[in-house]
Amino acid sequence: MITVILVSFWNLSVKTSVRKSTEESGEEDSEEEPKLKYERLSNGVTEILQNDAASCMTVHDKFLALGTHFGKVFLLDIQGNVTQKFEISSVKINQISLDESGEHVGICSEDGKVRSRRSSPLATDPWVVALHPQFTRSNYKQFVTGGNKLLLYEKNWLNRWKTSLLHEGEGTITNIQWRANLIAWANNVGVKIYDISTKQRITNVLRDNVSLRPDMYPCSLCWKDNTTLIVGWGTSIKICVVKERNPTEMRDLPSRYVEIVSAFDTEFFISGLAPLADQLVTLYFVKENSEQMDEEFRARPRLDIIQPLPESCEEISSDALTVRNFQDNECRDYRLEHSEGESLFYIISPKDIVVAKERDQDDHIDWLLEKKKYEEALMAAEISFKNIKRHDVQKIGMAYINHLVEKGDYDSAARKCQKVLGKNMELWENEVYRFKTIGQLKAISQYLPRGDLRLRPAIYEMILHEFLKTDYEGFAMLIRQWPGELYNNLAIVQAVSDHLKRDPTNSTLLTTLAELYTYDQRYDKALEIYLKLRHKDVYQLIHKHNLFSSIEDKIVLLMDFDKEKAVDMLLDNEDKISVNRVVEELADRPELLHVYLHKLFKRDHHKGQKYHERQIGLYAEYDRPNLLPFLRDSTHCPLEKALEICQQRNFVEETVFLLSRMGNCRRALQMIMEELGDVDKAIEFAKEQDDAELWEDLISYSIDKPPFITGLLNNIGTHVDPILLIHRIKEGMEIPNLRDSLVKILQDYNLQVRHSGGMVSYSTLISHAVFVLLATNAI
Repeated sequence: MITVILVSFWNLSVKTSVRKSTEESGEEDSEEEPKLKYERLSNGVTEILQNDAASCMTVHDKFLALGTHFGKVFLLDIQGNVTQKFEISSVKINQISLDESGEHVGICSEDGKVRSRRSSPLATDPWVVALHPQFTRSNYKQFVTGGNKLLLYEKNWLNRWKTSLLHEGEGTITNIQWRANLIAWANNVGVKIYDISTKQRITNVLRDNVSLRPDMYPCSLCWKDNTTLIVGWGTSIKICVVKERNPTEMRDLPSRYVEIVSAFDTEFFISGLAPLADQLVTLYFVKENSEQMDEEFRARPRLDIIQPLPESCEEISSDALTVRNFQDNECRDYRLEHSEGESLFYIISPKDIVVAKERDQDDHIDWLLEKKKYEEALMAAEISFKNIKRHDVQKIGMAYINHLVEKGDYDSAARKCQKVLGKNMELWENEVYRFKTIGQLKAISQYLPRGDLRLRPAIYEMILHEFLKTDYEGFAMLIRQWPGELYNNLAIVQAVSDHLKRDPTNSTLLTTLAELYTYDQRYDKALEIYLKLRHKDVYQLIHKHNLFSSIEDKIVLLMDFDKEKAVDMLLDNEDKISVNRVVEELADRPELLHVYLHKLFKRDHHKGQKYHERQIGLYAEYDRPNLLPFLRDSTHCPLEKALEICQQRNFVEETVFLLSRMGNCRRALQMIMEELGDVDKAIEFAKEQDDAELWEDLISYSIDKPPFITGLLNNIGTHVDPILLIHRIKEGMEIPNLRDSLVKILQDYNLQVRHSGGMVSYSTLISHAVFVLLATNAI
């Protein structure tokens, strides 16, 4: 005997609130992140199931409707609190059907009567019931019941129920699901679909596992959408799509047909199905063989997410669920219901209801933290910080830092502080003291705030003192990196000075002290240290802080350190340090004075003119190669003094230049010939002076020197009458390359004669040339 009761929920107040997290039901620990999270439906449900057992449940977006073995129906909020209770029958509730509005419910029990809200009988022999999804609308007051027959109930215009037989003769109908205009039901033979709009039965999907008792392994039906039906029976799953038939092919066929787009077998028995996007959520009843007793026993049910394929499926995730009393349950004792709005899945068993939900970003972070994947957890929180509700980016970061500290990876932990602690100065100081406690102040020192936001000066001073005790180089690096205003400069200067008393020549400490003096604008003290150390930054310090008045008595030190840089700096800043002052300071260091005056002369030949006389001796002593250029370029050099110095030092080239400049060209030529023995230079000198007497002196000096004669023969033709030389060449003298030299003279002279027209002289020259060749046996 079975009863169907229709109840209207007009003006029903359903309490909704946020679900509290309770005990997790999936117990398997895996390195693969689960797709779903689980919690038990508790509160009122716990009390109900202590004294009764769940038989079925249906889900609405706003509430749950739970049926029990003792014939009661409870309306629950999403936390499991009872909001309303119905005493329907004294026997098991088989199915509860809701319309889409949630305002009407159809309840089917096993006492054999169908009643209205006022308990007036409507039908007999139903097993299951389904309301029209739009039942709340007056023209859709319809529902179907299933027992040995499938009956359709409709209200007519007299407000009476009219009954129509849709199907019979294939055994007990165990499941009905109504979606839009399509009604799907399962009986002993298979699954049928009926189109209420055309009043046509569309298809018959046969049952595969005919050896299984349909009452023990009932069919699971679930509409994914208005045209897609998912069928699970035994170990078989089929996905059926209702399609419109081509009108030209209809004839006597229904206007719609079903295409099975996916069909495959599973390892376990199906207790429930639900869609999840393009995937499926499957509830499996599991029976396993005992290896010891060679008998079957019931294992925990499994909730799997699978990806259907045309002839198989791919497992996405699988969770074994510890539901209460699972050892006593059969396949028919489990149900899987889902809420389409929130992707919530309810696993119903007689003594337990477990809710499965897609894991959100908070759950993802939970799992990462549980697996100690802190870096990934922090990244996930940063990316989704607007969406996470239970987690805080900074707290995750702190957990990561703690983990790194526990591992002993202090540098990574300190580096993360920069990102995690951000502008929270209190957290920063706490971390600094923690690093001090574990002896790792050095690790965190590189990452402390040093911009607009900064810690108390005492924090930075504590770290500097720590470095000063054990690591001078690290201390110096921090002083260079940290702005001087981070800490009390005087206190650190005093600390460094104390250390220098024990190690007065330590260059690292001295350099650092100079930098501290610079931060404190005590530039004189910094400059003194830099000069003492010959530090490369001394020139930058002078320029940057305009310390020229402080270096007037330190010019020698600067020159000793780097002459070129010092001189360039002094010459570039003559307005700050005069030439006279520099010369005065370098008076006792003539080699340095020469470098300075030489560069001054190079820049301007007139600026240091009063020092030109002194420069003669300086060039002679330290830089002879530049003496002659100086003598040539200077117009303020006293020639007599210069000649005296050059003669004393036997500087022939310089003496020759001075003699010629003073008008004593014959003496200059004599020195070239006698001291240098350089015929080419002598000839060049004679050419420059263009004086006949000098040529006569040169010929007279050269006449007994064959190499000189060769040189004269090669160069004299265009300056002096070559006959003057040729007719003085002695008979029998061996002169190198004489013939070639005479030929060159004749060629040069021929050109001159042609231009001047003097053929007589040319003939005379030829005769003299021939004579010389004969006299010297050159032909």
